[in-house]
Amino acid sequence: MNAEQLQAIIAAGLACTHLTVEGDGRHWSAVVVSDAFDGMRPIARHQRVYATLGQKMHTDEVHALSMKTYTPAEWAAQAK
Repeated sequence: MNAEQLQAIIAAGLACTHLTVEGDGRHWSAVVVSDAFDGMRPIARHQRVYATLGQKMHTDEVHALSMKTYTPAEWAAQAK
């Protein structure tokens, strides 16, 4: 799997206003910005992103994914 494929999987399962994915084929990092995160705690946000990956996390296609998750307002605020 490459970064574009992983990004497409996440984007297909979660409406994102910003999404970047980087990694080496097994270990990934992502920045995910979505209105869906509004009112969610960080762990729930991560669980929501993991849900888009389905079995790929369990079959080791995606060995590790670290992420930073933001609402659009949080993303705009941290960019300043």
